[in-house]
Amino acid sequence: MMDIMGWIFQIFWMVLILSMFYPFLKGSALRNARETIIRSIEKKRGSRVITLIHRQESMSFFGISMRRFIDIEDSEEVLRAIKMTPPDMPIDFIIHTPGGLVLAAEQIARALKKHKGKVTVFVPHYAMSGGTLIALAADEIVMDENAVLGPLDPQLGQTPAASVLKVLEKKDINEVDDQTLILADIAEKAIKQVKDFVRNLLRGKYDDEKAEEIADKLTSGYWTHDYPITVEQARELGLQVSTDMPEEIYALMELYKQTEQRRPSVQYIPVPYHKAERKE
Repeated sequence: MMDIMGWIFQIFWMVLILSMFYPFLKGSALRNARETIIRSIEKKRGSRVITLIHRQESMSFFGISMRRFIDIEDSEEVLRAIKMTPPDMPIDFIIHTPGGLVLAAEQIARALKKHKGKVTVFVPHYAMSGGTLIALAADEIVMDENAVLGPLDPQLGQTPAASVLKVLEKKDINEVDDQTLILADIAEKAIKQVKDFVRNLLRGKYDDEKAEEIADKLTSGYWTHDYPITVEQARELGLQVSTDMPEEIYALMELYKQTEQRRPSVQYIPVPYHKAERKE
């Protein structure tokens, strides 16, 4: 009886130890798979591949999940990667993000703009807010035909800067409280700063009139901040957008799955179908 209990106790500890190390082993295998695809893209295109992909992923064996945004740590890593790249080597920047800190996004965009080699930004699904700012720094933007970009209108906390300015247009200034006047002043400066930055990013790729038009449309509150700008709308704005997305990038995105839920919301047979197969 004691031998059986001892055996059960040993199995319990073995399972516990394995459950602790499994996430680390799984994470290592996932990183290796991602690096393999990245190296294959680099070899095929003769470029440096940099990814900025924000997904909600489980962390540690407790399954804690965390949603990521563009932050200073991201900009530090991207700038380091760009510095390690020869000036004349092309950069392929793969981005999937809801946006984030303006300072960090501007640092990345500025560094990509300064790079002498061709910069291509790939948007397989979406690059909102700061992600769009980074995309504008590229020599070429490649989007999936269903991918979207987003407006660049500044936000003051949870309030759009453009909406604060609208208040002053509709009211007598003597009826506006001091706090709103202060916010309006900050809002005006924020819009001007972002608009100037976007205009500078576009300079050299578009004439001054077109650069001004695009910058104004993206930064002045024509849409809500979460409005999805499709490929067609991006082209209507005047942005040079391609939909020639390499298959390897879709394969890479497959390795950035969302945290698994108890019950999957979407399910399908994960293989491509052809017309002949569907008829059968």
